[in-house]
Amino acid sequence: MTEPSFHSKLAPPGFTKKGWLMLTVSALVIAVFLFSPPLTLLDKTQAIGYAVCHQIPARSFHLAGQPLPLCARCTGIYLGALLGIVGMILLRRYHSVEFPPPALLVTLLTFTGLMGIDGVNSYLSFFPKLPHLYEPQNWLRLTTGSLHGLTMSALVFPIMNGGFWHASRAKMEPVIKNFRELLLFLGGIMGIILIVLWEQPFLLYPLALLSTLGVLLMLSIVGSMFVLILTRQEGAARTWSDLILPGVMGLAIAILIIEAMGGIRAILIGATGLRL
Repeated sequence: MTEPSFHSKLAPPGFTKKGWLMLTVSALVIAVFLFSPPLTLLDKTQAIGYAVCHQIPARSFHLAGQPLPLCARCTGIYLGALLGIVGMILLRRYHSVEFPPPALLVTLLTFTGLMGIDGVNSYLSFFPKLPHLYEPQNWLRLTTGSLHGLTMSALVFPIMNGGFWHASRAKMEPVIKNFRELLLFLGGIMGIILIVLWEQPFLLYPLALLSTLGVLLMLSIVGSMFVLILTRQEGAARTWSDLILPGVMGLAIAILIIEAMGGIRAILIGATGLRL
């Protein structure tokens, strides 16, 4: 009897030798990241932030005398995305494959537009001779970033579900169904904003961990989808166990992306002397 191909199954039971090999390699990548320098938890979060964020001190929140690993805007983006995905899971939308209804989608995209406007205005403020609409503020960066993070999660989550689940498991329903549900998410976003603006020292570790967890989550989703496409297994999962291998491989890919981006940034800064 011939051994089933790697493409035929991506999760136990029925792991192939290639499947176990890829799981082992992915686990090693994750282990190396966890147990290699920097070793402290806070330094790990700073390393993740270094790969995806400019980390300009003046544009970051400081708790207990230390800046968060992500700037104000990125803190909002990834906390908002994390809240959105957790919220949709709590609403049991983990099989839903449809975007929010048109009116909701327009509202969510407006949030992204607001962040774009604030981002352009903030960038123009780097150049004193150029006009800008208003004085940039970290609370505005945090607020517009959080709203965009929610939008990002509402767009990514149904795409992810559609890529993961077999048609027999997928549900043709929106991940956010109506404005009542959107208000629940906006309440959570308001909570995030108030907690970050509180800037209490004891919040340093929770906010650092949760914001960088948002980074890892979003990159892991991208990595998992890449694995499914590469192995021609998109839309094939029937059980949660079918997602073990693409999930672990997705996290490993996310870590490799972070390491690569951090390395490239360090090289560019060393070569140009510019703060990137």
